[in-house]
Amino acid sequence: NMDRANEKYIFDELTRKDAGLCEEIRKRMFVFEDITTLDDMSIQRFLREVDSKDLVYALKGANQEVADVIFKNMSTRSSESVRSDLEYTHNVRLRDVEDAQQRIVGV
Repeated sequence: NMDRANEKYIFDELTRKDAGLCEEIRKRMFVFEDITTLDDMSIQRFLREVDSKDLVYALKGANQEVADVIFKNMSTRSSESVRSDLEYTHNVRLRDVEDAQQRIVGV
């Protein structure tokens, strides 16, 4: 696993050299933000498998659209619990956020 800055650099360079190949590789990759492209049943299925701490850390670095899709697919009780944990979880390193997101994508 590599951090997002390195990933961006590699894709930028690849785009310069071979834009078609770069686009093909991007299509074959699945990243945390791609969760928004999944149907509700798939999201609910992977949420049952995900560690709650990983979910909190992953959401710390997520955009609002990703968070909304995830919360929409959780029970009210689970959603409130995760929102509360998010509120009280501070000083999470970017590396920990990215690791949690990768573990979730791996589910």
